[in-house]
This record gives sequence, C-alpha cells and structure tokens, in this order.
Amino acid sequence: MSEGRNADVIVAGAGMAGATLALSLKQAGLDPVLIDPVAFDDQLAPAFDGRASAIAYAAYRQWRALGLGDALDPHAQRIEQILVTDSTTPGAAAGAAPPFFLRFDSGEIADRSDGEPLGYLLENRHTRAALAGAVKAAGIEVLAPARVAQAAFGPRAAEVTLADGRVLSAPLAVGAEGRGSVIRAEAGIGAIGWDYRQTGVVATVRLERPHEGVAYEYFLPGGPFAILPLTDDRASLVWTESTARGAALKAARPEMFQAHLERRFGDFLGAIAVEGPVFTYPLSLQLAERMVAPRVALLGDAAHGVHPIAGQGLNLGLKGAAALAEVLVDAARAGEDIGSEAVLERYAAWRRFDTVMLSAGMDAFVRLFSNDNPLLRMARGAGMAVVNRIGPARRFFMQEAGGAVGDLPRLLRGETL
Repeated sequence: MSEGRNADVIVAGAGMAGATLALSLKQAGLDPVLIDPVAFDDQLAPAFDGRASAIAYAAYRQWRALGLGDALDPHAQRIEQILVTDSTTPGAAAGAAPPFFLRFDSGEIADRSDGEPLGYLLENRHTRAALAGAVKAAGIEVLAPARVAQAAFGPRAAEVTLADGRVLSAPLAVGAEGRGSVIRAEAGIGAIGWDYRQTGVVATVRLERPHEGVAYEYFLPGGPFAILPLTDDRASLVWTESTARGAALKAARPEMFQAHLERRFGDFLGAIAVEGPVFTYPLSLQLAERMVAPRVALLGDAAHGVHPIAGQGLNLGLKGAAALAEVLVDAARAGEDIGSEAVLERYAAWRRFDTVMLSAGMDAFVRLFSNDNPLLRMARGAGMAVVNRIGPARRFFMQEAGGAVGDLPRLLRGETL
C-alpha cells in the first residue's frame, strides 16, 4: 500500500482471528489491509506456534464458507467424545473409572448439528498456513513485518502510523494484535485482568493405541491436563502447572520430561513418544473494558484473553470475526459509514454479553477446578454427576461448546456474506 492510500478497514494483527476477518470482508467486496509484526512465512515455521486448537463446529463452518475446507479438512481431527474426569492423583484416565466424570458424545446432538462432531482439533500451524494461502489468493494486501507505532481517530477516519513512518487511513481500524494491542491503547480503552500464576505446557505425542476421536480433560489440583486428539493417532497435550513447575518442565532433559509425562499421562493409550519441541505459555485473564470506540473495534485477544481450560479462546475470536464482518458488510451495502459509532455499537451489542459471560465462566471454572479444597471437590463432583445424568443439560453444553447457541452470524451458520 502506498503511503496515505485509503483502505476500507485496517486490521492490525494477521493472526487467525484477524486473517479470518480480512478474508470475510474481502470476499464480500470490502478492501481490508492486514498489518503484522511477523511475516506470514515466519508464522508458518514449526517453532512459531506449537499449539493445537479445539475449533467449534460452527466456527469450522465459517472457514468452509470462506473456501478453506479443502486446505483444512486433511488436518482436522473430529472430536467425537469428550471425557472430563476429576481426581487428586496423576495417571490420566488410567485405572478404575473415576467417581465423578462427564461424558459428552457427538451422537447425542447429531440430529441438531447435521452430523457434525463436538468440534475439530487443528494444529495452529496448519490453520495459519490455510489462512495465509487464502489471504494471498484473495489479493489482500499484507504489510509484514510491520508494527503499529501509533494511531489517531478523527471524526471521519482512523489514521495508523507504522514504525517505519508509513501512514495508513481508513474509516475503521480493528485491533486484533493480541493482549498488547497498540490500537486498543491508542483508543484509550483500558483492560482488566489477572495472572493465574500458571503455565500451559504444550507438546505433541504419538500414541501406540488409537484415540478414536476422544478428548480427555483431566482435572488435578495444579490445574487441568488435556489430551486432545490429532490426526494420525497423535495427541496435543496441554499440561497446566504452576509457573515454577512449568519452567522446570520446559528446561528438563528429554528423558526427564518423558518420565514426568508418563506419570501424568498413564498407559491407557499405550506407549507415548514426544514429537517436536515443548512449548510453554503463561496463563492469564484480560478483558477490554469496551469492544469499540470511535473508529475502532477490538477482536480476538485484544478484546478478550481467557484461560484455555475449555478451549474457547480462539472460538470467541472467530465468533467475533463473523459478527463484525456481517455488521460491516451489511452497513456498507446500506450506504452507512462503517466506522460510525452506530454501526460499531451493533457489533458490541451482539458480542458483549457472550464475551463477558464466557470469560467470567472460564475464570470461575479455573478457580473451581485448579485446587484441592475438599469442600469444593465435593461440590464440583456432585455437579458433574448431576449434569452427567441429565440429558438435556449435556446436550445444551455440547451445543454451547459447538458455538451453535444464540443469534448466530451467517458465517457461523455456514452461509456466505
């Protein structure tokens, strides 16, 4: 983009939520520009992001509607069941059946979800590659590596200045560049949150026995231990520990890490072998005080960064991308100013309640399950037992996790804009 040239929307942050938004806008006839400090090629490197994400089936419909199905389907592992167990000792899902557990089965909601699974497990590197390819094919301009230095928001346009001095102008700037969003700070939008003093240790393992599409969430006093099924009988492990233990595990020799992992994992899926590097990520909650301001909208972790305990962080961002794209496209087609407060408030009103309630729910979930208080253990065990026996409650939770509850944007219904 030449200096001073106008775009329709400046999207700061070419991560998965930002790229999805840009692709949605472009396919509907708007002209977005993406800015990111990291070039796409670097984002695709194996060492850039070792995580896998549980994608709600409604969010996966969005990607299919945007034409990403052929690129993503070979790497998408269906989640057919989720088993949630609670115990004080390691050895995930090993030994006798735990006294308190929840089991969710995609077959229970097949009549409501058109046969979709509970969700899909996708390694982030494959999702990033598919989005990068689609963005390039769509002709979306990507400025990377490029960093937003400052931004100003006038009555008619947002003006974004890059660190190299280039100045971009558009009716709207979207902050999608993560928890340290410059766009959010420049717009004067504050954020609240706290550190959980926990670290997520992430590794990929190959399994001796088939996982059969079952995801395990195993709650221990130090935090959850998740075994998430990947294609080719592999699994992504998300191992929550205290910050100190997480650092020790990251620094441990491979044989020591393997020994700790086997003790935590158990042998119910046979022998396990770590493939690739071990990653660690600090865990915290951060929630923007507002989702919009004059000429500004926030998306993804810039608006809401949550604990990965239920795998909803990226899904929140993708829901936001679908809602924001629909609001902006409909407004543009009606001849409205897409950066006006009236238009942006529709997006905020659509996403505000779901975002706040899910963020608060995840925070309560962390506090309820990441401890060994006997009274809380009894209460949560009783709650799990009750939900497990009530079919309608189980089915509601499955549909909610699948992103199929409430007023869905068209993209989440699998429809194009």
